[in-house]
Amino acid sequence: MTRRFLSTLCVAVCAGLSSLPSLAAPERVGDFALLDEEGVFHQLSRYQHREAVVLLAYDSQCAAAREAAASLASLKAEHGDDVEFLALDVNAMDRASAHGLKLGFPVLADELKLVAENLNVRQAGEVLVFNPQRPQLHYRGAAGAALAQTLGTILDAHPADTLQSEVQGCAIAYASSSTPVPDYSSEVAPIIVEHCAICHREDGAGPFPFTGYYSLVGWSAMVKEVIMNKRMPPMQVDPVHGDTPSALALSPEKRAKILHWMQAGAPRGEGAEDPLEQIPTQKTFAWQLGEPDFVLTTPTNVIPAVGILDYMYTEATLPFSEDRWVRAFQVDPGEERVIHNLSAFIVPADSDFWDVEREALTSERRFLGSFVPGENPATVFPDDAGVLIPAGHKLALMFHYYSHGRVLEDTTTIGLYFHDEAPAREIVTRPVSARVALAPNEHEQPLQASYTFEENATLLAVRPRMNQRGKHMKFELATQAGRGETLLSVPAYNYGWQPQYWLGTPREVTPGTVVNVSGAFDNSLSNPFNPNPREAVEGGFGSAEEMFTGYLTYAVER
Repeated sequence: MTRRFLSTLCVAVCAGLSSLPSLAAPERVGDFALLDEEGVFHQLSRYQHREAVVLLAYDSQCAAAREAAASLASLKAEHGDDVEFLALDVNAMDRASAHGLKLGFPVLADELKLVAENLNVRQAGEVLVFNPQRPQLHYRGAAGAALAQTLGTILDAHPADTLQSEVQGCAIAYASSSTPVPDYSSEVAPIIVEHCAICHREDGAGPFPFTGYYSLVGWSAMVKEVIMNKRMPPMQVDPVHGDTPSALALSPEKRAKILHWMQAGAPRGEGAEDPLEQIPTQKTFAWQLGEPDFVLTTPTNVIPAVGILDYMYTEATLPFSEDRWVRAFQVDPGEERVIHNLSAFIVPADSDFWDVEREALTSERRFLGSFVPGENPATVFPDDAGVLIPAGHKLALMFHYYSHGRVLEDTTTIGLYFHDEAPAREIVTRPVSARVALAPNEHEQPLQASYTFEENATLLAVRPRMNQRGKHMKFELATQAGRGETLLSVPAYNYGWQPQYWLGTPREVTPGTVVNVSGAFDNSLSNPFNPNPREAVEGGFGSAEEMFTGYLTYAVER
């Protein structure tokens, strides 16, 4: 046997071996969350009810990715009850284009390919299989026999190692490989100052402050986590239907700057000034509209050092012997470190916070408004409208506190600004509710409610309201002419944040216009806020119970 023949044989054998699947040390991954082409929220860690999550890096222009999608569709038919199948769009398609793909499983919009880059995906057509119970990869490779074998193995027992196979796909280019590292002083820190520091400062609502470069670096792992899984900024809405100044979000470009800076080792850079060090230690409160016409101080609430707290209800007597019309209000929180939400209704003297909501699925109420941590500007109603405080009524308040590690006391102040004369229109708020009864261990339990307007009105704001098992809620407008519109969608409802979302463009509605409120609960172990997924849950007004209510705030002619 000649030396040339032996050399050729060795090359052929080695090439064959290199294409075989191989085992590697367990590959850890971070949590992430994205919206799909329907605006549905998907988060890796919220698939605890599945044995595995399969994710395909998809580019519609890549033949290998299209072939892989067809293979996954077949596997989904076989394993769909136990395994979640998803595609990761690495080609920045819009929703209409993603709808047209018809892959048979959701297509996640990966803006600027940040998730793909974080997962170290190199080719369209590459498939990743996750263990959702812990941040680990079971498989990375092609959509072939090795993938099918891995899925079969997972249903028996989760493998300890990560199986890898060769992928013949289409290379993915990432911006971070060809652009300069973002500068801390001029690019990264200003984003933190604008979007985060209002809460994350000394004695602020955030659990830790950003006081300078080293504090941001020290908390960088947490910052990355909450950006990747969309937990922060809070109160995010679907940007396709996000016509509201009340929502908070980081643009994809700003997220990319922060993440790429961290990925590069979080360099301090050359900037002499540190913007985070310029943030005042104490937040200074000022009445935005000048001294209020009336200032009320709420009763003092004592907040324990630890524990999950139920709502606290208090009342404030109002000394008005004649009707007053509120044109604006502002809240000065007493202990901002613990107050997470405040809601205020105007109710008769002999009633309580929930008033007619205790019995009726829909009713007309006088809702002054709410407070959540953050910038805390005054709420100013339209010039020709106001909220009525009838003579003899009182203010009923519901506080939602988070414990802070030591006993604290909160005494909050509310400033009211009145119209000199009664306005042409009254602002009212209507709860639109459905009865709730949740089965245990169910990750998607839908509910729907609707209201048909009987008069002309201007719809000003909406507010989703559920408790700890709330998953998502959407408000849709349907006219008699058949025109439909999604007003607002909260894809990942968070019980800890309950703002009123003011519409950037108020909607004029006529008699016969319908507002549909749809959503769902997650009473399974996939819900990280769920106190006990093994229990059935009844409807009620306590935090351990559940409610499904969409609040509609609108102005009507008096």
